Amino acid sequence: QLQLVESGGGLVQPGGSLGLSCEASGFTVDIYGIGWFRQAPGKGREGVSYISASGRTTRYADSVKGRFTISRGNAKNTVHLHLDSLTPEDTAVYYCAAGFVGPTDQLWEESLYRFWGQGTQVNVSS
Repeated sequence: QLQLVESGGGLVQPGGSLGLSCEASGFTVDIYGIGWFRQAPGKGREGVSYISASGRTTRYADSVKGRFTISRGNAKNTVHLHLDSLTPEDTAVYYCAAGFVGPTDQLWEESLYRFWGQGTQVNVSS
């Protein structure tokens, strides 16, 4: 079965950090562009970070730039997203997605991503 599974979510205080992971089973993600998206309560899903298949190109939404870091793991089936300096506005379900998405594509266009995980909840609260 081909699937993506996110992990690492949880409750963190404002200003804290979390490390999310996206692990593929049944396939490797090293040939796909990977996007991280999030959906806050009562809001639509938004793209927050992207890494190209080669790992050489990363992109971030303005709202997370300088605070989030995306990287590929040593294993070919894992991608990580490090969240730093978290605020309550970062509270959301975080999803990873894989697709043949290149750096010049519409990175936050969800229809370009073939595989999606079920999401992991991140809560930022004191």
